[in-house]
Amino acid sequence: MNDTILATSGLTVRFGGLVALSELNVSISKGDVIGLIGPNGSGKTTFFNTISGLVRSSSGSIIFDGSDTTKMKVDQLASRGLARTFQRSRLCLPLSVFDNIALGAQGRLSSTLWGNIVRRSAFHAELRQLVEQIEDLLSNFDDNLARKIFDSTETLGMIDRRRVEICRALLGKPSLLLLDEPSAGMTHDETNQLMDEILAIRPKFGDPTIVIVEHEMGLIERITDHCIVLNYGQKICEGTFREVSADSAVRRAYLGQS
Repeated sequence: MNDTILATSGLTVRFGGLVALSELNVSISKGDVIGLIGPNGSGKTTFFNTISGLVRSSSGSIIFDGSDTTKMKVDQLASRGLARTFQRSRLCLPLSVFDNIALGAQGRLSSTLWGNIVRRSAFHAELRQLVEQIEDLLSNFDDNLARKIFDSTETLGMIDRRRVEICRALLGKPSLLLLDEPSAGMTHDETNQLMDEILAIRPKFGDPTIVIVEHEMGLIERITDHCIVLNYGQKICEGTFREVSADSAVRRAYLGQS
């Protein structure tokens, strides 16, 4: 049985004369927690954007869960089990917690506008089911947050806003979850708390593979099985955190040591 969930071969992304990713070969196993690290501008977010369909590669291929997804769009990838968060919040703050998370279920709802009008009982049943599902999802993180399901998202603190974004990504029970700097805007303690919560509830969602971009190396060391290090769009090292942190090329590029 093939235990690889994501593989890229010769993945290259160019923006005009800038090569953001260069001949990138990556293989990620199912169920692992992978740290994607490197200095600013090394290509980490471009890698996320490319495999999640936001950016089209210039050459190379992407195989996700056994299928060639190189040219697939965001919605197609989401339906196949790929979900992600962003470094900068993508929440609609004036909307409720429920509304923000429910946006993640938009492609899976069976009700249509016309159906909602003429089949009210079916619409209400589906809505009740979605409310219960989201309440249960929120309670995995914090019972108090679950009680705020219809509150405006702008009333929440940063850790709760991050929880809402994670819940939106988890709603479809993805097999691959991409986390782009989840610590952004949070304290060290909040970051550790959030990651502990994510790892604790993973079994409820089938132990999805997680790839995390993060600058907090203590967190990467603590939670990852394997690390991939990028610099100038190229992979310069991979291995356990202990192995990559001892590599001279990584020290020069990322840690600033000779």
